[in-house]
Amino acid sequence: MSAEPRTVPKYYLLKEQIRALVRDAAPGTLIPTERALAEQYATSRTTVRQAIGELVAEGVLGRAQGRGTFVAPPRFTYVRQLTSFSDDAAAQGLASSSRVLGVSRTAADDDAAARLRVPTGTELARVERIRFINGEPLAHEIALLTGPLPDLAERLDRTGSLYTALREDYGIEIVEAEDTVETQLAGPDDVRLLDIEMGAPLLLIHRLGFTADGSPMEWTRSVFRGDRFRFLARMRGPRS
Repeated sequence: MSAEPRTVPKYYLLKEQIRALVRDAAPGTLIPTERALAEQYATSRTTVRQAIGELVAEGVLGRAQGRGTFVAPPRFTYVRQLTSFSDDAAAQGLASSSRVLGVSRTAADDDAAARLRVPTGTELARVERIRFINGEPLAHEIALLTGPLPDLAERLDRTGSLYTALREDYGIEIVEAEDTVETQLAGPDDVRLLDIEMGAPLLLIHRLGFTADGSPMEWTRSVFRGDRFRFLARMRGPRS
């Protein structure tokens, strides 16, 4: 007995038509309004809204208050290797920058203490930043670091890269790291810091960085916009 053929949803067909429509358009190009698209494709505005919503979530389109819906720029690709955010961006020909929200000392809570193998309450360096690609906010990052690290704010301001500052100013090199990746939806703080809508998809990446002697030195929590971010892992199997 043959199965009943599945009907492809109207919004999905429209989504693929809009994707084809904007495929060769330059980033920033405005697309027609919902009303115009509904008339052009003889469908409802509800269907148009659903199709556009999925394309925004996929990073094909973007939205801005007072501007409308436009063709989004290419996604930033996070390459799973031991490089800095700045290095990854430069390798893709993208301009990266950071806004430091604070550099301070904080007491390790139970979770950070367990990760960094220090007693609870140990004083850690805390670096909080917003990371930008081509002037657009991409990620909110909080790094916790062991050690005294005097004048870290000034040295981070000079280098623009935490890994570079650690290496050049403190003789500390992160040689190995473990990344864990999860998904979550944007809350009020994410909306404020990353200029996104409530409930937008996010990728949460925790990195535990180790020095050459195997000691954990860095515990970083990074929240990336799901519509502007792609994760790439390179793996190699054993040779036979």
